[in-house]
Amino acid sequence: MGTDKLVHAEAIRVGGQGKAGVSYICNTLGQINSRGLWFGDNPLDFHVPLLLLQLSLISIFYRTLHFFLKPFGQPSIVSQIISGVILGPSVLGRSAEFAANVFPTKGNTLLETFAIFGFMLFIFLIGVKMDPTIIFKSGKRAVAIGLLGFFVPYALAGLVAFVLQKSLSLDHDLSTVLPLLVVLQSLTAFPVIACFLAELKLLNSEIGNLASSSSIVCDICYWFVMAVRFATRTTEKSLAISIGTFFSAALFIIFLVFGVRPGVMWAIQHTPEGKPVKEIYFFAVIVGVMVCGFMGEVIGLSSFLTSFLLGLVIPDGPPLGAALVERLDCFVSALLMPIFFTTCGLRMDVFAIKKLKNVGVIQSLVLISFLGKTIGTMLPPIFCRMPIRDALSFGLIMNSKGIVELAVLIGWKLENVINEECFAIMIISVVIVTGVISPLVKALYDPSRRFIAYRRRTILHHRRNEELQILACIHKQDNVPAIFNLLSASNPTKESPINLVVLHLVKLVGRASSLLITHMPREKPSQHPTESERVFNAFEKFERYYSGHLRVHCYKGISPYATMHNDVCSLALEKRTTFIIIPFHKQWVIGDRVESSYAFRHLNKNVLDKAPCSVGVLIDRGKQRKPWSVVGPPALYRVAVLFFGGADDREVLAYAGRMLEDSNVLVTLLRFYSSAEVVGGTSRSKMLDTDILSQFRLNAFRNDRVAYQEEMVINGNDVLAVLKSMENAYDLVMVGRRHQESRLMSDLRQRNEHEELGAVGEILAATDFRGAASILVVQQQTKLWGLHDPEDSTRLRRVNI
Repeated sequence: MGTDKLVHAEAIRVGGQGKAGVSYICNTLGQINSRGLWFGDNPLDFHVPLLLLQLSLISIFYRTLHFFLKPFGQPSIVSQIISGVILGPSVLGRSAEFAANVFPTKGNTLLETFAIFGFMLFIFLIGVKMDPTIIFKSGKRAVAIGLLGFFVPYALAGLVAFVLQKSLSLDHDLSTVLPLLVVLQSLTAFPVIACFLAELKLLNSEIGNLASSSSIVCDICYWFVMAVRFATRTTEKSLAISIGTFFSAALFIIFLVFGVRPGVMWAIQHTPEGKPVKEIYFFAVIVGVMVCGFMGEVIGLSSFLTSFLLGLVIPDGPPLGAALVERLDCFVSALLMPIFFTTCGLRMDVFAIKKLKNVGVIQSLVLISFLGKTIGTMLPPIFCRMPIRDALSFGLIMNSKGIVELAVLIGWKLENVINEECFAIMIISVVIVTGVISPLVKALYDPSRRFIAYRRRTILHHRRNEELQILACIHKQDNVPAIFNLLSASNPTKESPINLVVLHLVKLVGRASSLLITHMPREKPSQHPTESERVFNAFEKFERYYSGHLRVHCYKGISPYATMHNDVCSLALEKRTTFIIIPFHKQWVIGDRVESSYAFRHLNKNVLDKAPCSVGVLIDRGKQRKPWSVVGPPALYRVAVLFFGGADDREVLAYAGRMLEDSNVLVTLLRFYSSAEVVGGTSRSKMLDTDILSQFRLNAFRNDRVAYQEEMVINGNDVLAVLKSMENAYDLVMVGRRHQESRLMSDLRQRNEHEELGAVGEILAATDFRGAASILVVQQQTKLWGLHDPEDSTRLRRVNI
């Protein structure tokens, strides 16, 4: 064989089963790096430049296609497969010169090895992120959906396959593979669902949580059916192989459970909360992945399954699971997985499809399975009174196809279970099904639609002797003191108690599914409590101080920042909350330094847009670290209310009215007026403003803890002068978020960089505002059935001051 070119040779392997043709590739050794064109080398004859060119083409084609397809709601998997199809024998690969130079057989071997390695790491990370116990937490509904979602399409598609085999003269290859396709089409794989939900940002939605748990049940059904098929087709010659594989698998699982799991738990216990995982632990896990993958190939379980099982014994979430996902996820998702999807397209040749009859048979099977799974997964949710539109969206999500189906198809192709024609048809069906489902779900399902309340949930409309429902959101322990002060000033009493729901919001890291759970205290207090436990312990002490006047319920929400507002809004709706308190995205730390979080800012914006009740954004400047109510003797708490006019300002004044019932609270109302219009609005809105101000002024004369001031302003500078004069005069300043357009408000808005807190709120939250006071920016409920304008159908209740 020559040393400068690739030579193909055919060899005959003689074994116990007979003779089979095996293709060998003869390749020159040592051709790794090219010396360059100037030395007469063709770079594409060398492995490194060839691999770099392939990776570059894959990335360019994938990103370009995704740029054009994403506006149509297409997930990334569609763009990745199509880019492989374009680079493969279906389009560019039709050119013999392109195929021989850019994707030669020797280069494809290396590329496919990278793809398989990437898939192994991906499956390992899915195992790490997966929490199998969510099946038990989801109840009977998830089990029913998983069972029906598998066996209904399995029965219908099996019946259709049987009829087609009996009524049509099918090719032997197609007839053999139809039963396997029936099982594959009945599968709803958890890794596929997790990726699909993450891409659609539905992980912590109602149907997202249900789909995650139901898909695990469906996976169990799939592996059970495949095991039964394998057992019933075991021959005498393969019995020894089956027994050996079974005992090898059992020993491997025992090794993981009783050997690896205790070691992992020991490493977690020796990693303090908030501290990074030691490099030696991370190194040990990575080596473990390689070793387990090798063991899987040795005992015949495949490296994918053993890597997945290893991931399952590592607890999801921080510290170890989160560290593994943070370090590996970007590398695997951004580089290795696009290679895997592209190689699927490279393996496919649309010109291998010769008979339209075969296309019709397989696509009819796909269609029947699709309809059967949609019906099977829709029935239990509809029975549980889920809206039909949401149930249809759920059924579509459960039909998602992706990486697991592609991996199975590639495995069958490599083992000659499925021929080129059937493989190409199935790849096309995966692209079509996934490409159709994604935009349909986006059009049909909006999680925020269910957050619309059917009654007024505002402080203004809250009855005096009713329990006030408040939801307090916490990001970290530093948020607690300011919320304590606000709650203490809210005057919890025996006649009008506060029912407080505390929600600790935690970023989803190292998990594949979101979580919203009630906090359950440990039987024995830990010497090293988690941050959530420290937060909840503080609120439990706060509850004991106000025993009989305040009740506390603690929840922990783990979800991506992009959809964290779903946890806040759904819990507020479930608990019939009147007022949500959420921390501002800027945090003042020691030395007047400000830390800002874009993720928290996005969260606050979504909560303000979608909340089913009134919302208060609490700005803590870090100057009041100790709750004034529980440390030492009661001290006077000075509150300022800025009133310009409008629904939000009336909500603020109603809140101040509740605070005034506490003898330790002093309230000062600053009403801004002008010769021109201070704020715009309807005549009804102005009438409501006048009524509530008249009530306040009337009661202010009877209460020596109430002060009423009027401030004449002409332009924005006058407003700023008033705000500057009160920088250190109060402990809390409250103002409404929204004010109708006017010349004064336009002047104030031009001074602000952002609009999320409104014209006045942004000025108070600015870093150049030097006051020590906390700021509460209030927005009255906007999500109400049939409400188009906050001023409409507003029935003013008497504010008791």
